[in-house]
Amino acid sequence: MDEQAWKDAEVATDFFMITPMDTSFARVKTDVRMTYDEETLYLIVVNHHAVEGPYMVESLRRDFSFGKNDNFLLFMDPFDDQTNGFSFGANAAGAQWDGIMYNGGSVDLSWDNKWRSKVTNYEDKWIFEAAIPFKSIRYKKGITEWGINFSRLDLKTTEKSGWAPVPRQFPSASLAYTGSLIWDEAPPQTGANISVIPYALGGFRTDVAGSGETEYRREVGLDAKIGLTSSLNLDLTVNPDFSQVEVDRQVTNLDRFELFFPERRQFFLENGDLFASFGYETIRPFFSRRIGLNAPIQFGARLSGKINKNWRVGAMNMQTGEVKEDALPAQNFTVVSVQRQVGARSNITGMFINKQSLNYNPDPNTENPIYSQFNRNAGIEYNLASSNNLWTGKAMFMKSFGPENIDNGFVHAANLKYSSGNLTWNWEHQYVSENYTAEVGYVPRNGFYKINPEVSYLFFPKSDKILNHGPKAGIRYFFNIDGEKTDNTTFLAYNVKWRSQSTFQAWVSTDYVLLQRPFDPTNYSGDTLARGTEHQWYAVGAEFTSKPQSVFTYAFTSRFGGYYADGKRYNVTADIGYRFQPYVSISMSANYNDIHLPEPWNRTNFWLVGPRVDVTMTNTLFFTAFVQYNEQIENINLNTRFQWRFKPASDLFLVYTDNYLPAPFYTKNRSLVLKFTYWWNI
Repeated sequence: MDEQAWKDAEVATDFFMITPMDTSFARVKTDVRMTYDEETLYLIVVNHHAVEGPYMVESLRRDFSFGKNDNFLLFMDPFDDQTNGFSFGANAAGAQWDGIMYNGGSVDLSWDNKWRSKVTNYEDKWIFEAAIPFKSIRYKKGITEWGINFSRLDLKTTEKSGWAPVPRQFPSASLAYTGSLIWDEAPPQTGANISVIPYALGGFRTDVAGSGETEYRREVGLDAKIGLTSSLNLDLTVNPDFSQVEVDRQVTNLDRFELFFPERRQFFLENGDLFASFGYETIRPFFSRRIGLNAPIQFGARLSGKINKNWRVGAMNMQTGEVKEDALPAQNFTVVSVQRQVGARSNITGMFINKQSLNYNPDPNTENPIYSQFNRNAGIEYNLASSNNLWTGKAMFMKSFGPENIDNGFVHAANLKYSSGNLTWNWEHQYVSENYTAEVGYVPRNGFYKINPEVSYLFFPKSDKILNHGPKAGIRYFFNIDGEKTDNTTFLAYNVKWRSQSTFQAWVSTDYVLLQRPFDPTNYSGDTLARGTEHQWYAVGAEFTSKPQSVFTYAFTSRFGGYYADGKRYNVTADIGYRFQPYVSISMSANYNDIHLPEPWNRTNFWLVGPRVDVTMTNTLFFTAFVQYNEQIENINLNTRFQWRFKPASDLFLVYTDNYLPAPFYTKNRSLVLKFTYWWNI
């Protein structure tokens, strides 16, 4: 703080409280200073304590959970479009946070880049200093005013504050509510901005339960990032490997449709909203995890970013190899997305997706070939976001095309949402035709109409303990193409949130299902309920999450009530955690289902248990051990991962994975990978 640059810098102070109230200045004092040189943007933040006592943090792990850490975050809108940007920050122990911002207030923390920071603690404050290279971010050329906001969360006072005021119903990341960062001249152009990220790995995989053979791995590959302009980036990859990506958290699957697991691979994430945000949760015409699912990725390229203030573009081409043992041909995947901003914060997006099998000509006399020659989707979407964020929504149209017009289909969906301080309501409807096919998407259900209105109301009492409470209600109807009702869920819930950040919800619901195809209600036995059978039941449940600032945290959910075939289903989940901050975090999750059905199922019990240990020796040295016992799929999974970030964005990983059969305790397969990556700026 005694350096001349900080003495000369202006101070952003007098933050506004966001929660628990948004009508006054913050009790917790925060001072922010910024400066820059020809290569780097600098930031120093003095986070004063409001009350005595130690800080609260989860660990030293990068991209920490927001609500479980005393933290300071920066949200910047370097395009001045109130929609896209970047976020950087740290918790009070020095763990870094960085993410790419999209949709006006969402942050994708899977995005990593090169920057440096340091946190030092004192009795009455903690100070965060950061150096963010201009090459690590994208920004509009020649612009002299950026949207910016600073967010502070202090768990001892349970106060969240922001430099620019944000209504409490919105996250502090909302780019609709930012102040201004005024440059004395346009930020410097970075010149050549090329990063090369090679990797090398060695390891093995043993198929103990199968052939018993051990497959040894010796691989190299390369990623490259080329800044074509200050806001447009080209990503290239050759023989990519994602063995260090954290394992998916398993779930007990009692659903009639395919489950969704989010993308975690770094290559697909920057500006990922241009590709992945098109559509709705269960209508995603493009889902990048389909690429490389059954065949190795050989190479790929991705162009993404801003062309100018109003236009964004995303174009991706990926090539996978042939898998002879499965008769799977080499395939090419092309995705193009073009977005035009309209109004203050709304936009229109057009998308085209093509999956093409190469050198593949199935027998024309075969009615259902194993793989299609191609599958294409084209559509348009309008995203609404009012200038004050009170009104949001979208409307989408998508058409699919297949060989011989077999997979030609159509999708339409729309919603409109209003969010004030107290009242929130949302109307949503969807239509998916029977023949709609998105082979590179996530559309688990076809041939339906859906109507889904929801409404909620919050009371903010003058209470020292309760922050807000209120009811929420919703109805969801599904109809088949003939207009016959096939599904209905009606629920009523009541929510309570304490000032300590603990939450509680109680709910009641009624469900109706007219099965459109045979279904095993245990997803385990193989016995199925007949197509066309009707099922109706009632259920009640409750959820509770403890205050996140405690070193001991816990949460539970419960569900009791009816089930298919006049049966009963009881479900209890529990999550407990204890942390020796900031170095060790121990957690245990458990999910128990008790299902009572008539013959031939009778009574079925499923346990899903997942203990986990996170050790963060420093903010660059991490170890994780994660065990998952899934009784439904009769598997025990052990995944351990050691990571040493020896330089910014450069890592050494050691990953060991085992899968076991629970009884008798027998190894199915195991693997070990040692991987080295290095980020080299040219």
